[in-house]
Amino acid sequence: MGPATVQAMVAVEFWFEFASTYSYPAAVRIGEVARAAGCAVVWRPFLLGPIFKQQGWEDSPFNLYPAKGRYMWRDLERVCAKADLPFVRPSVFPRNGLRAARVATAASDDWIEAFVGRVYRANFAEDRDISDPDVLTSCLEGLVPQPRRTLEEAGDHAVKQRLRGATEAAIGLGIFGAPTCVVHGELFWGNDRIEAAIEAARSR
Repeated sequence: MGPATVQAMVAVEFWFEFASTYSYPAAVRIGEVARAAGCAVVWRPFLLGPIFKQQGWEDSPFNLYPAKGRYMWRDLERVCAKADLPFVRPSVFPRNGLRAARVATAASDDWIEAFVGRVYRANFAEDRDISDPDVLTSCLEGLVPQPRRTLEEAGDHAVKQRLRGATEAAIGLGIFGAPTCVVHGELFWGNDRIEAAIEAARSR
């Protein structure tokens, strides 16, 4: 699906962060749910780190508040089981998703959905280090002609600036967590709000 097609369809902006736990099931399923509703997905990678720092957090709130973290991991197990998604609690959390986010920022509409899904599965189903260039290269295999070159190009200054701009745009929209769907400036936060966001987009 090219840019012109996306613009012609009803669309939902899907803002996601690769370290985000609930973004895993959301990212894997939103494309299918949206297509079934005749809606397009605009993939918006961004970084939660700067947003958390504005709130005085130097770590994930799931680490800062152990009770909340324990609940989240068990809940994520239930969510993934219901969606028939494999899940393995990462041995490192949160993992650094910066390099993956840069690749997603530079990605084309033709392969971004597949790449995003592979990265999330690598992190939350296979316990692989998504900051590792070899892991990301494997996620790109079969999607682009030269995976290693694509990974290197994602490190260009222009791509870094685009990702930084996307994070600033997320802050401007009032996004405070991931995943967040945005429809005409209205926020729908969480994996369980995907359907509501798509319905809102279709109704307008």
